[in-house]
Amino acid sequence: MIKEENTISKSSIFSSSNNWEEIIADKDFISIFLSDVLEEYIQKQRWFGGKSSQLKYIELSEYFKIQQDGEIYFGLILEVNFVEAFYHHYFLPIAFVADESISKENRILPIKLKDQEGYIIDAMHIESFRKVVYERISSALPVDKTPVQYHKTEGFNFPAYKSSRFMGVEQSNTSIIYNDAFILKFFRRIYADKNPDYEMSRFLSHTKEFKHTPPYLGSINIIDSDNTNVTIGLMQKLVQNNGDAWEYFLKEIHKIYKTIDSKNISYKNLPDVKMFKRVKISEVPPKIIDWIGLNLVSKVKKLAQRTAEMHIALGSEFADTSFTPTRFNSDYTVWLKNRLTYQFQNRLHLAENNLHKLEGDSLQLAKEFLERKNEIRKRLVNFDWTKLKGERIRIHGDYHLGQVLVQDDDFCILDFEGEPESTIRDRKVKQPPLKDVAGLFRSFHYAIYSTIFNHQNEYKKTQEELFEYGELLYKYMVSIFLDTYIETTKNANLHIGYRNERIFLLKYCLLEKAIYELGYELNSRPKWTIIPLKGIANILNS
Repeated sequence: MIKEENTISKSSIFSSSNNWEEIIADKDFISIFLSDVLEEYIQKQRWFGGKSSQLKYIELSEYFKIQQDGEIYFGLILEVNFVEAFYHHYFLPIAFVADESISKENRILPIKLKDQEGYIIDAMHIESFRKVVYERISSALPVDKTPVQYHKTEGFNFPAYKSSRFMGVEQSNTSIIYNDAFILKFFRRIYADKNPDYEMSRFLSHTKEFKHTPPYLGSINIIDSDNTNVTIGLMQKLVQNNGDAWEYFLKEIHKIYKTIDSKNISYKNLPDVKMFKRVKISEVPPKIIDWIGLNLVSKVKKLAQRTAEMHIALGSEFADTSFTPTRFNSDYTVWLKNRLTYQFQNRLHLAENNLHKLEGDSLQLAKEFLERKNEIRKRLVNFDWTKLKGERIRIHGDYHLGQVLVQDDDFCILDFEGEPESTIRDRKVKQPPLKDVAGLFRSFHYAIYSTIFNHQNEYKKTQEELFEYGELLYKYMVSIFLDTYIETTKNANLHIGYRNERIFLLKYCLLEKAIYELGYELNSRPKWTIIPLKGIANILNS
């Protein structure tokens, strides 16, 4: 039983008769640290993904030492259990510091050890810890069979450590920039398997030499008590860029909307295009080019080429079975239908419970969504694999403009972790590559509508008129993208299906993506709910 005097308040100091090296053996410390301290601390962290759920208790699932030349840090794998009967695992490296001036805002617990007083803090905020990690990776042996495994790309020599700093605002992971040349992503949410970002990055850049993703340089994995390989960190080259494609397209689309006013462009004079029709740049009508400009058109074409090349690399492996292309079958169909039916039911409940937050077109579209629920459910269930001749491959899984960096006139694709709501096994299921394409198309749609919402007061047209222009712009972006994407994959013999199959898969995946998005918007941004609802309506009415 824990002694009463050892319970922790915000102002009290925990005392232990152990040295720092032995602190994990102190059962009183572990019990109090997990319950009285970390429960409060972890819920305040940006990388904690359980903020909408009620925390029940935290257990120490695994721990390991990260050490070098007498410097010792502990890596904790925390099992966070929730009242709703599920759990997450998180990685938290901890350090002991006695220096009062170090990282005052990141202290977790004041503590008095056998021989000194100080604080336990998140080790990532200490430069000495970051340096140890860098040097362990840079000096890694080709084969590491210890429980904490450091790896580096064969033939690559890291320069000596000079500096380290955090990259931007901490989100679901923590990224450290070393020597202004390398980036180490620490995965905060941990899965009992190799992280897809590690697998995909290493495969694309190291095995396939795909030039348009940050080169894989090293990693940290641990072998847990179940002998499972768990990814903790991924080291890549820091690529020079001009920001992400989301911000780039927002600026370009804003210019396109400003052009409507400056050139007095009438919607009724703009030629339409059929959804999913392939359109070469040379076939884009002059009135459309005059409106949207060649720059955007060429960027969409280049992005289509890079996306196709990524899928070609992912679909050209025949030795590593985890990346070997496969056909559609009944097992995949059962998995898909179960997953989407469950997700759809969840979105129905959300829509029913949040109608009071909506108004105008959003409310009308939400009511139509609920009225047509049986039609949508039928579409999701109507997936006949026997008619599909294309291949399934490992895909990006969470592909959108925010996952793409702009490099002058080119693009670099990153962040292969997969869809945040999905389990680690689901993220590794081979899917039609057109699911990534659908994800990018939904991102185009979002960029168009968010431009309207963010700049509406700067345009002369009404919101309804802006939506009309936006839908036309969207169709041309899709058509231009598809022409290059299909031509590039076809020339490389990546089998994505014939025309009718491609259109069926695109519609199916677009519907799936829009339903997925609906959950986020209803919970977080009701005003933006019109974007996924419009996407759902477009598919149902096409």
